[in-house]
Amino acid sequence: MMMKKTTFLFAFAFIATSVFAQDITSKKGELYLPEKGDWAISIDGSSLLKYAGNFIGGNGLNAAPKFDFLSTNQTIIGKYFTSPNTAYRFGACLGFMANSTTTIVAAIPSTGPITTVDDVYKYSGTNIGLTFGKEWRKGKTRLQGFYGAEAGVALTTSDMKNNYGNPLSTFNPVSRLTEIKIGSTFNLGVRGFVGAEYFIFPKIALGGEFGWGLAFTSRGKGTRTTDNWIGNSVNTQESKTGGSSSFSASTDQLNSIFGSAGTIRLTLHF
Repeated sequence: MMMKKTTFLFAFAFIATSVFAQDITSKKGELYLPEKGDWAISIDGSSLLKYAGNFIGGNGLNAAPKFDFLSTNQTIIGKYFTSPNTAYRFGACLGFMANSTTTIVAAIPSTGPITTVDDVYKYSGTNIGLTFGKEWRKGKTRLQGFYGAEAGVALTTSDMKNNYGNPLSTFNPVSRLTEIKIGSTFNLGVRGFVGAEYFIFPKIALGGEFGWGLAFTSRGKGTRTTDNWIGNSVNTQESKTGGSSSFSASTDQLNSIFGSAGTIRLTLHF
């Protein structure tokens, strides 16, 4: 019991010192606040706060903090400081995916009890997004406010193919899907943002932000290809699939090009 009380008092004293101390240099002479020429990256700070809360509460199942993206679309978010009070912001999401699945099926027509062929499903896709903006900062203590604006673009594509081991024939007179090309989706957005952060250690800050902006999304028409057995021959048919477009003016929750929506973030400066 004494050990728990000592640990709790130590943790409380540490947090109180971090929260209420307003010196902008540490005892070692290290600056807390960003300087001209500094770079910074932001990560999700939720796991750190959960870890600290469980540590104080005595949760024996406490998991170590994780180095997580701020958003589900895994956008890398960073800054470059042109002065102690101004910074350029940037974000990048470069995703490429390709996978295939092989299914073993019986050969048609069957030439033996163990004769099989392979059906192969293939999928490929891309997800590319870029953002750029500028941030202005206020405050002379370890508590800093900031505001600014940024713009972003994103492009996603996907393609699905089926390669069948059994050819169409009089023994296999079916209609089957061979390819789907989903129309490319283009996103464009602009937003303004406001937030605050507190430097808990030199060049390490916890904070968050809210944003409001405009977003436009356009998905182009796609194609759907099928093979059919008609009149003792293979007939390939291609049909169009519809596109769509949308426009929104709202908070970050509906303007997700920029990744986070009110997320608690941990920003590391170097």
